Amino acid sequence: MITQTSAVNFRQNLGEMLNQVQYRQDSVLISKDGKPVAALVDARLFERIRRMQGRFDALCQRIETGFATVPQAQGLAEIEAAIAAERQAMQKHAPGTSAISRKAN
Repeated sequence: MITQTSAVNFRQNLGEMLNQVQYRQDSVLISKDGKPVAALVDARLFERIRRMQGRFDALCQRIETGFATVPQAQGLAEIEAAIAAERQAMQKHAPGTSAISRKAN
């Protein structure tokens, strides 16, 4: 579960919020002036996020290296073509539903 709280309330209830995260594996979204500024998550989730970020960065580097010699316009055209082909394939498999609703199921 994700609890939303203000920075002032978070500061006043820090111990309770830490217990909530540690023992119930909940997360706390902290807002300041109505805007989210930070999140408190349990350490295992944070480690997963860090590993995923590392893999994502490595993938971005591989893509960047692979397209280094391709002119920007050509690279963007290839990406757009791949997106269009994927959307068309998804339409064939589940006509009448959006990609978002198919991914949610």
